[in-house]
Formats: sequence, C-alpha cells, structure tokens
Amino acid sequence: MTPGPGGEAATTPLFTFDTTQHALWAEEVAGERGIPCEVVPAPPEVEAKCDLAIRTTDQGAVELAKALREEGVVFQLLGK
Repeated sequence: MTPGPGGEAATTPLFTFDTTQHALWAEEVAGERGIPCEVVPAPPEVEAKCDLAIRTTDQGAVELAKALREEGVVFQLLGK
C-alpha cells in the first residue's frame, strides 16, 4: 500500500486469487472492459494461494468485481 498524507497507509482495493490462471483471466477481463488495473505481487500477509494480485481504484473495484462474477472468476477483494 502507498503511504497517504501524514504517512499512514492508504488502502487501495486489491483482488487476490487462488490460481495464477484466475489472476491473468481477471487482468484480461479488466482490459476488455476498460477497467484500469495493475498486476502486483500479492502481499505475504494476505496468505493468498497465488502470488499475483490486482490493484485498482475504488470505482474500478466495483466494476471489476461485477465483471469477474459475471465471468465466473473466483477472487477475494481486500481494502474495499
């Protein structure tokens, strides 16, 4: 997470996945729907099964969560 004003950690929505295939599928879905996102390493403290995660904006998280459910991609959403 990126430090916010005053040095506190700013929370940004973070999607984690059970498999690398799901993480890459989610990135593809986001791209197809024009949802801004960034593939990042999953933080160790979340104990995700996959080492990849997707970070996006608050609005992007709402749109991406809806899109992933429609496509059948299994995910966990943190920071929202």
